[in-house]
Amino acid sequence: MPNTQSLMPRILLSNDDGIHAPGLAALERIAAALSDDVWVVAPEQEQSGAAHSLTLHVPVRVRKVSPKRYAVGGTPTDCVLLGLREIIPAKEKIDLVLSGVNGGSNAGDDVTYSGTIAAAMEGTILGVPSIALSQSCGDRSNPSFEVAELHAPPLLKKLLAAGWPEHTLININFPDCPADKVKGVRVCPQGKRLVSVALTGRVDPKGRPYFWLGGEREDKADSPGVDLEWLARDYITVTPLCLDLTDYKTMEQVRCACDADL
Repeated sequence: MPNTQSLMPRILLSNDDGIHAPGLAALERIAAALSDDVWVVAPEQEQSGAAHSLTLHVPVRVRKVSPKRYAVGGTPTDCVLLGLREIIPAKEKIDLVLSGVNGGSNAGDDVTYSGTIAAAMEGTILGVPSIALSQSCGDRSNPSFEVAELHAPPLLKKLLAAGWPEHTLININFPDCPADKVKGVRVCPQGKRLVSVALTGRVDPKGRPYFWLGGEREDKADSPGVDLEWLARDYITVTPLCLDLTDYKTMEQVRCACDADL
């Protein structure tokens, strides 16, 4: 169990919406309620949908914006990797990684696409307790982070006091409702959308077809009691995500099938 009970943790913030994102500014205000020692290492440009990708074939440049604040010309994974291994001095040991606050939920299938989740995932891989925070919103062009800013600090303090296993990250989603209308917190499993990524086909001026990925999608869950359902009912959702993707229930079935062919 990692030591997550420091009275004044040193925190690294990152995101996938970029260094100038309003959600990152909201996260800085949230972090200020936990610590006065906060570092920011975030993408220079928006990296939504980057998932847990590394930049391998072009140089990754780092720009110092101000003390303890850096912009990285790469993915959220690049940011956390560089932040923990290069940018922040080794003596300034980071106790907690917070990623977000994403403008839009990261529930259900989103966790496999999300750069917000990936930043927390990289922090976890590197041995630092990590939490991803996302704000569900009807209008992604003008999201409000009021719910996250009000409810995140006390929730984060509870999670840090409780702690969690080393190879697990915490995924928090805040509902799209007035801050005083939040019904509570639900610790729940990841769900699955009935419809995931939207595809829109169009034709360019030269008659060639092309596609836009993303946009409007169905947020209805395929089963009860999962993050998507509770979020739609105005609850904050907390979902522990494990780095080990092994399907242990299926291992014996697959082992038997493979052994039969030898």
